Amino acid sequence: MKERTQTTRLAAARRLVIKVGSALVTNNGAGLDLAAINDWARQIHAVREQGKEIVLVSSGAVACGVQRLGWNRRPRTVHEKQAAAAVGQAGLVEVYEAAFSKHGLHTAQILLTHDDLSNRQRYLNARATLGALLTLGIVPIINENDTVVTDEIKFGDNDTLGALVANLIEADALIILTDQQGLYTADPRHNPAATLITEAAAGAPELEAMAGGAGSRVGTGGMITKVIAAKRAARSGAHTVIASGLNPDAIIRLSKGEAVGTLLIAEMPPLTARKQWLADHLQLAGSLRLDDGAVRALQSGKSLLPIGVTAIDGEFERGAAVACLTPAGREIARGLCNYSSSEAHRIARQPTAAIEPLLGYAGEAEMIHRDNLVLRG
Repeated sequence: MKERTQTTRLAAARRLVIKVGSALVTNNGAGLDLAAINDWARQIHAVREQGKEIVLVSSGAVACGVQRLGWNRRPRTVHEKQAAAAVGQAGLVEVYEAAFSKHGLHTAQILLTHDDLSNRQRYLNARATLGALLTLGIVPIINENDTVVTDEIKFGDNDTLGALVANLIEADALIILTDQQGLYTADPRHNPAATLITEAAAGAPELEAMAGGAGSRVGTGGMITKVIAAKRAARSGAHTVIASGLNPDAIIRLSKGEAVGTLLIAEMPPLTARKQWLADHLQLAGSLRLDDGAVRALQSGKSLLPIGVTAIDGEFERGAAVACLTPAGREIARGLCNYSSSEAHRIARQPTAAIEPLLGYAGEAEMIHRDNLVLRG
């Protein structure tokens, strides 16, 4: 039954976020594991041939920098970590590009901080960039921007970053590759009676107790960060698999739905989870008054175009949550606006072709895209 569940959920996943940890990328701190990176590129190419989209979240910049600098321990001070990251990031992205180019694929490096995803405007920019890269057939390689990050804005571990990226792009699944086979009922390194958990609900309270313990000496996370990441990913409907990246063809096998590692199941599909987030958890910064044609378009599942907006109320920035009102003033929807209030005033009642002449740049065709909009009542 459990194998059939994993087969159904993962084989059907079309968009995957794959996170690889420092211990795997650097062969436990010995330096970049070129054989492993080349093998992941081969597997990701094979998975993409199945029609799936892949975003790779890779640790390893600091560990790579430590090795290149000849240090015998992971740095403790912020400036030392940032220096190591700056040195290591160059080597990391160079190796990934070389590995993927063997399969006719290009990569793109994206460095993020927590502030990039908590700020709505940057959130939308990051989302749009990743969407464009995937459309172009590029493999995005994402890491935390350790060269500028501070303790106040850092993710702390790339398991968290992987989950937030899964939320950002509405991935169907998050695959966390580690040096362990998956989540056990206890730490198998200290308890020989520990058994592998093959399947559970993401966010189940007992999982965090089972996952207690520190990470490896070259990384910052542990199994507990992976369990918490799975809970985060589940909020947007993404299932999470925790599995060993040392297993042969682990990525290919997981993409086909083979029961490998631990599957942590999200309770809601991505669209339902995102619509619930939009409906229930955003404060409104303003409102857009629509004409009857725009109201009908939204009710039939279409995006909101500028031509259907008759008035704008409130002052807000791009990416703000706004209400969509009928001509009589009743809220029928809410969503994330692609334009600031000042820009919205200028393009309201105008056709899409007029956006660039009016604003001086080619913006989004939609005032609110249907993926960022939820109907009310």
